[in-house]
Amino acid sequence: MRMNRNKYLVLVHVAAWSLMYLTPLSFFSHDNGNNLALSLAICMAPLLQMVAFYTNYFGFIPKLYVKRKKRQFWIYNALLVVVLGLALHFWMHYAHGHFDHGAARDATREIRNIDRLFFIFRDVTNICISAAMGATVSLALRWQHIEKALAKAEAKRTEAELKSLRAQIKPHFLLNTLNNIYALTAFDSGKAQKAIHELSQLLRHLLYDNQRQMIPISEEIGFLSNYIQLMQLRLSPEVEVKLEQKIENPKVEVAPLLFISLVENAFKHGISATEASFIHISICNRGNEIFCHIENSNHPKGDGDRSGHGIGLQQVKQRLELIYPHRYRWEKGTRGKGRVYYSSITLTT
Repeated sequence: MRMNRNKYLVLVHVAAWSLMYLTPLSFFSHDNGNNLALSLAICMAPLLQMVAFYTNYFGFIPKLYVKRKKRQFWIYNALLVVVLGLALHFWMHYAHGHFDHGAARDATREIRNIDRLFFIFRDVTNICISAAMGATVSLALRWQHIEKALAKAEAKRTEAELKSLRAQIKPHFLLNTLNNIYALTAFDSGKAQKAIHELSQLLRHLLYDNQRQMIPISEEIGFLSNYIQLMQLRLSPEVEVKLEQKIENPKVEVAPLLFISLVENAFKHGISATEASFIHISICNRGNEIFCHIENSNHPKGDGDRSGHGIGLQQVKQRLELIYPHRYRWEKGTRGKGRVYYSSITLTT
């Protein structure tokens, strides 16, 4: 890829300078062959412009300007422009004096009577423009390279953050699940054994399926369904738990374990041992959008219950920002005088 880019740059340079060299040949007279010699002589002028261009392109920019030796950069450029500008002026004067004949020589005599300062200024300006173009192109290419390097570094940083967050999900998930299994062992060892078996299935998903950047929405829903079944082992029949799914395209992809923290939060704060409780989970897909809406009865735990410390919801926010920047909407809050808590995420894939 880099080799193709370098070949492209070489071709651009060759084409640009070839155009400058050939332009004078486009205007020599058809009825005076001597003008061809003059045109060929004038074609040598771009050599000095090339010197100014590539001295900045390969020399002054990387060795002075980039290394913050700006004073030397401007001094050396001023000397370069003056010396090459005067050299260009005297070469053009020599070319007209030795290769222009007849009427062209008479025109040259008239030109010599005009103040030469104008022509010196013109030739110095041409060299100055070439030097500026060399500096500009060199800086532009360097800035482009820096931008690509920064973008690559940012992508690596984002990937590292995502890996770190995904690694944090596992112990956080295990902490909450083991707390539930521990509670089961106190009153129903049979359910506790079944819970451990269900947990092993969930761990398989965590260890293997979670290594992918994206997974089909059907697999993510399957994981959530297994988790809900595991949690229901410790719930009384009076607690209403529903998982509704309306998926147009089961293969549409989503980041793995993106919704599990919301579901965990619903089980943690949506279940009461003495009051009616419910958890309603709805996951839908329409076109390139995914909707996850969760409602649960609101029974927030006291300060004494600090399992998880709210890490899960913080991770959800961070992962949404990293994976779906500007492509998600997350709404959460309470309604019905605080009796119902809801959380709703909309993703654009």
